[in-house]
Amino acid sequence: MNIILRFFFISITIGLSRDYEHPYIVTLGIAQDGGSPQAGCEKVCCKNLWKSGSREKIACIGIVDPQQKKSWMIDATLDFPEQYRKLTIDHKTELAGIFLTHAHIGHYAGLMHVGREIMGEKNIPVFMMEKMEHFFQNNGPWDQLIKLKNIKIKKIRENEDIKIGDRLFIEPFLVPHRDEYSETVGYRVMGRNKSLVYIPDIDKWEKWEQNIFQVILNNDTALLDGTFFSQNEIPHRDMSEIPHPFIVESIELLFDLSTPNRQKVHFIHLNHSNPAIKLNSPEYNQIRHKGFNISRENDRFNL
Repeated sequence: MNIILRFFFISITIGLSRDYEHPYIVTLGIAQDGGSPQAGCEKVCCKNLWKSGSREKIACIGIVDPQQKKSWMIDATLDFPEQYRKLTIDHKTELAGIFLTHAHIGHYAGLMHVGREIMGEKNIPVFMMEKMEHFFQNNGPWDQLIKLKNIKIKKIRENEDIKIGDRLFIEPFLVPHRDEYSETVGYRVMGRNKSLVYIPDIDKWEKWEQNIFQVILNNDTALLDGTFFSQNEIPHRDMSEIPHPFIVESIELLFDLSTPNRQKVHFIHLNHSNPAIKLNSPEYNQIRHKGFNISRENDRFNL
């Protein structure tokens, strides 16, 4: 009997160990480019956060491979110091590369920290598409990161898989957005067992050549643009200048998904003005009641 029990517990331990070693995605931040609270905002959405010191970091995810003890970031935000520390110290990895989505300031400006004024890193691989590469090579101070070999640009191409580990692949794809300086890229991260799609910025789902409904069906998790909750969120701004799919639009579009498929969706990249960014707000609860999710920092998704 003791031998049987011992074998049983050893089997469980091995199983747990293997599960623990699976690659995974961790959410390092959920807010739009300016974070929350946002500079210059003294409205209700930010006022109490300034007083309490609470904040939401800028949207960023980490890809972690415990076996290799390596990690990769998607985007380098203004919260890079804390997000880098979380990946390398808390998750016990070496940062092996950074994948960029586009040239809006909240998504790449964190690279300033790898330059000689701060970390002085050497040849960190930074993955980007052709137009983004041209932007880096022809604009300071980013060109200095290349000249001083703080970063090493790795050019990526639409829909071409990049192998980053024995059981890890990442696929970039183009999405329509305000492409003033670069393309805008979403990513599909694939492990042996599961896949995750990350689209923090897009203009509107109907402008995309792919069907978001089908994309969700074909993947296990979808972290999707949830910048604004609704049309009336920032009445002093022309929303056509900053197009994003409103969460209420996305819910209406995707509501015919089955409950398990709706639960795959996690809205991310929330503006400071978005009431759903606040845990248990009426808008947050409305989204949850309809079967969808709001991303939170430290969410984890096995691959």
